[in-house]
Amino acid sequence: MEYNDTVKLLKECDSGTKMAVSSIDEVIDRVRDGEMKSILSESKSHHTKLGNEIHSLLSEHDVEDKEPSPMAKSMSWLKTNMKVGMNESDATIADVLTDGCNMGVKSLHKYLNQYQAADKTSKDICKSLISIEEELCKDLKDYL
Repeated sequence: MEYNDTVKLLKECDSGTKMAVSSIDEVIDRVRDGEMKSILSESKSHHTKLGNEIHSLLSEHDVEDKEPSPMAKSMSWLKTNMKVGMNESDATIADVLTDGCNMGVKSLHKYLNQYQAADKTSKDICKSLISIEEELCKDLKDYL
């Protein structure tokens, strides 16, 4: 059971890091404020680094990494482009990303509870990802 929960938790975290990087990539070139752009770049770097660590752990278990679901990616793309298309401001971008962070944190807590038999390493990675998401959310509040 521990192995299954470990793999499942890592796969969900992997999907989450990919979703976050994709979302940041989608909007970063539209950001006008230099400090906000720097915050997004730093967060993307943290997500990428953690994603690489997750990928290595999944490889050790001989498990393929997990892409975000096409539905989740499509809904995110649609919401982002509709909102930002109607008002291409840093506040709108911060709003969209904050919503994404909050959804990510909620999902990650759900997975931590669902996969309780996961090993300590994968739980710690999930908690790190939650921290990265919460930090980005906090940093973006000044732009809302």
